[in-house]
Amino acid sequence: MGFLSVLGYAQQVVKERVQPGERVIDATMGTGVDTLFLTRLTGSRGSVAAFDVQEEALELTRKRLHRELGEDECAHVSLLQASHHAMNEVLGEEWSGTTAAIMFNLGYLPTNEADKRIMTVPETTLTALDNGLSMLRPGGVLSIVLYPGHSGGDDEADQVRAWAESLPARLGQAVIYRMLQRPDAPYVIAVERRK
Repeated sequence: MGFLSVLGYAQQVVKERVQPGERVIDATMGTGVDTLFLTRLTGSRGSVAAFDVQEEALELTRKRLHRELGEDECAHVSLLQASHHAMNEVLGEEWSGTTAAIMFNLGYLPTNEADKRIMTVPETTLTALDNGLSMLRPGGVLSIVLYPGHSGGDDEADQVRAWAESLPARLGQAVIYRMLQRPDAPYVIAVERRK
């Protein structure tokens, strides 16, 4: 049978903690895979906010949602052209301490045509993780998929891992899901908010 893929593991961690009707965030929407997953998970009573800095990501995600769910089923989804580090400012106080899950899939837009120079960077990602942790409700979770195998991705992965390792245990507990024989392979860090 084999182990779950890193994306499958990230989704499993989120699925175990999110109930229909809750608030969730896709911090780096890309092509909309996690946005679609979160939309199905929370149902029409939930609220989904998805962030990306690239218009192309919003368009790809919009098309995916409409193709898979239909336009009417996406009324509770907000696609926002903004950086993940500003999600707390964009969403406001009502999301603070009430968000069930935030998914991060770092790196660059995974399409052949995308400009691979446009990617997440540690400076904004670390701010986004701090802000995201404060937005979670107790028991809420951050899932972070990291890509150390490309230029820039290795540094970002190292800094995110150091961020997770330094979290005070009273705030959250962090786990890592990684293939040990392939150090450049993508991996997941998940953080559960304690209080």
